[in-house]
Amino acid sequence: QVQLVESGGGLVQPGGSLRLSCVLSGGAFSIYRMRWYRQPPGKQREFLAWITSAGGTYYSDSVKGRFTISRDNTENTVYLQMNSLNPEDRAVYYCEATHLGQPDYWGQGTQVTVSS
Repeated sequence: QVQLVESGGGLVQPGGSLRLSCVLSGGAFSIYRMRWYRQPPGKQREFLAWITSAGGTYYSDSVKGRFTISRDNTENTVYLQMNSLNPEDRAVYYCEATHLGQPDYWGQGTQVTVSS
């Protein structure tokens, strides 16, 4: 059974940075396309970025230039480096793993709060 566990969230001041991690267990991490999403309070879940098994990346316009997605296939981990954070980035951040023919897998989320 594939499981995803996010970590790295917390409270950060405006202009600060955080790096989120998402560890996959129970499956062959390297085959999955990995995505990050977030869900601000009272709003719908929003796509942020994806990274393919080969390392290709794509970003939503809302985070392009500030956030960087990366992966370490030896550590079964996908990362989201978030810079220049502002209060609008406050949300629960989720990772997702997808692969053709398999169910989509989600983590439980990690809270990010940006406040002075």
